[in-house]
Amino acid sequence: MSRRVLAMSFAAFAVACAGQPAVAQSPLPADLPAALAPPAGLSVYITALATGVQIYTCGKNAAGAWTWIFKAPEAALTDAQKKPLGKHYAGPTWEGLDGGKVVGAAQANASSPSGSIPWLLLDIKSREGSGGFAAAKNILRVATTGGTAPAQGCDEAHSGAENRVPYTATYLFLK
Repeated sequence: MSRRVLAMSFAAFAVACAGQPAVAQSPLPADLPAALAPPAGLSVYITALATGVQIYTCGKNAAGAWTWIFKAPEAALTDAQKKPLGKHYAGPTWEGLDGGKVVGAAQANASSPSGSIPWLLLDIKSREGSGGFAAAKNILRVATTGGTAPAQGCDEAHSGAENRVPYTATYLFLK
């Protein structure tokens, strides 16, 4: 192939890739619990690293006991090279800098090997835009650290108080 044809091919490839997240694909974790196995035929196409907080508010649970109640996540999403990809917030919602946005719903969960917030398999309830996240069929939350509700400090005197607990996680977008 001539240099000109190679250069034109490379230029066409670069244009085709523009606007797509520059993220490496990852295999599913070897220690993924069977309960979180995604539907057959799906594979990881975006790996997003989350760094943020799990937000809890102090209130009474259904049994009337004071406890920290999960409110929402709030996290920045990056690729493995720390390049910003988007954000994660209430819904739960994942919104990419490229315009893609999905809202998920937990389908299954499993205890984290580290004792942090659970690992999850999420279905997609809704999607917007044409960015990378919008193509997801499912999302896996794995490799979590932190984020669990405080064990104490919630009582009538602290009713309505908010506690922001640091966490990290890896979100694997599947299609």
